[in-house]
Amino acid sequence: MINIQSADFQAGTVLLIDKPLLWTSFDAVNKLRHAIRRRIGTKKIKVGHAGTLDPMATGLLIICTGKFTKDIDSYQSQEKEYTGTFYIGATRPSHDMETEINETFDNQHITDKLIHEVCKSFIGEQSQLPPIYSAIKKDGEPIYKAARRGEEVEVKPRQVHIIEFEITKIEMPVLHFRVKCSKGTYIRSLAYDFGKRLECGAYLASLRRTKIGNFNVDNAMSIEYFIQEVNPPGENDENDENESPT
Repeated sequence: MINIQSADFQAGTVLLIDKPLLWTSFDAVNKLRHAIRRRIGTKKIKVGHAGTLDPMATGLLIICTGKFTKDIDSYQSQEKEYTGTFYIGATRPSHDMETEINETFDNQHITDKLIHEVCKSFIGEQSQLPPIYSAIKKDGEPIYKAARRGEEVEVKPRQVHIIEFEITKIEMPVLHFRVKCSKGTYIRSLAYDFGKRLECGAYLASLRRTKIGNFNVDNAMSIEYFIQEVNPPGENDENDENESPT
């Protein structure tokens, strides 16, 4: 973890942030940018993230500042690792907890053996259809906005690589998993496809990003910790930095 007090944000830093639940990646960047601007006394500071993390997920978010924002693409291209849970026996339009259940299925035929066999079938190159509730842009607008308006959204499949995938615990109807995958992999889509291969439907119940390349969430800091360190109490009379985004 870097020494925040001595960090040169304009020259460039790499911050490892543990994103909280319900925050967007933009929320995190915006909060940190505001805190850094207060610290250095100018609005002229570049701050960006190296890979979106959904609001319903927690975990590692790489934030780059200053000249280090030029390295964002290299961080985005690195392999990612996640842990989380699938719920077996139902689907949701967003493939996660953001939307309500739209269909339920009988899961009585599911066995531990079948679960592990299906898990193995995902290793390697996969054709994956991104969820319509995603930040992919069409005509300059994220497609999730059109989906939320109830409009029909068309997405094209993409090739992804599942490097490692294991079911770490079975507590039907909940499956605990760990996956290591390439850039561009949607774990929500992996959950949906997993359910299809089980012939019973599934959605992503929880998700945590634990690694990006050699960066580990164990070395990340909370947004609250960063704000307190970069602007210690008493140095500024503004006190709204620890509020959650609305």
